[in-house]
Amino acid sequence: MSDLKSKFLDVYAVLKSELLNDPDFEFTDDSRQWVDKVLLFLLSLWKLNRGLSVIDSYSLLNDGRELTSEEIFQASALGWCIEWLQAYFLVLDDIMDNSHTRRGQPCWYKLPKVGMIAVNDGILLRNHITRILKNHFRAKPYYVDLLDLFNEVEFQTASGQMIDLITTLVGEKDLSKYSLPIHRRIVQYKTAYYSFYLPVACALLMAGDNLDKHVDVKNILIEMGIYFQVQDDYLDCFADPEVLGKIGTDIQDFKCSWLVVKALELCNEEQKKLLYENYGKDDPECIAKIKALYNDLKLEEVFLEYEKKSYEKLTSSIAAHPSKAVQAVLHSFLGKIYKRQK
Repeated sequence: MSDLKSKFLDVYAVLKSELLNDPDFEFTDDSRQWVDKVLLFLLSLWKLNRGLSVIDSYSLLNDGRELTSEEIFQASALGWCIEWLQAYFLVLDDIMDNSHTRRGQPCWYKLPKVGMIAVNDGILLRNHITRILKNHFRAKPYYVDLLDLFNEVEFQTASGQMIDLITTLVGEKDLSKYSLPIHRRIVQYKTAYYSFYLPVACALLMAGDNLDKHVDVKNILIEMGIYFQVQDDYLDCFADPEVLGKIGTDIQDFKCSWLVVKALELCNEEQKKLLYENYGKDDPECIAKIKALYNDLKLEEVFLEYEKKSYEKLTSSIAAHPSKAVQAVLHSFLGKIYKRQK
């Protein structure tokens, strides 16, 4: 994996060089340095899981055979397009949420001399994707399918972000808007499509497959993405911060978390009153009351039961797929997230 990551980063260097010398724009030293600074900053944030999974998926679709250098480059380029897409989402998401930090360091827009220039930086990042696709896939028979795929997933993710934003309008903290169906819709569109479906869809297109024939694969990956986010919500509250690598803030941030919608579903009137009075307040006493309520409602046990059923349903759906290669891809994704601690 370390060798694969090294090759993946080598492709990043090539793509970055191409973007900084794009013939369709006359770069000045200042503009080139600015874009270089944006990309260097984002490289420090990228975990690269989504991008690397394109190579992994493509290899498994080819029965795990050793890939040619050209195949590794192309799969890596598509992987980087997904990383660029996520960077575009995160840069704008931080502004919309008025966030201060991202993975332990200041958000891009919070840096000196950046501010609202970050909005344009986000737009530039999105445009970099189409430049990469044009440079390296224009001659491929699936080029238009790739463009359609990225456009479709961007639309779905932006729509998920919209549901998230309008469910909790700034200054309006209304828990009555939170429910399991709303949580599912936000997660499905905001996270699952680009984090789980997109990497596999890219690999399928590279392998010469028609995505219309893989609706079942899409559905399994969306369910996996929803399970992943529910895990995230659970870990935010119950995981050891030392293991998780951060201190959870979903309670004080008034997040539409799986835990709070389950609490609303299970609590009595007195407990509901406690939820309404304390959820979304950045006060240690209020946070402690919410966590105590979660324990009273045995939400840890509720999650473990949900996890067990989700895993059984996913493994059953994967086993029903006729292609062993596709099964291997899906098992690979599930294996990376099942029972994760961070």
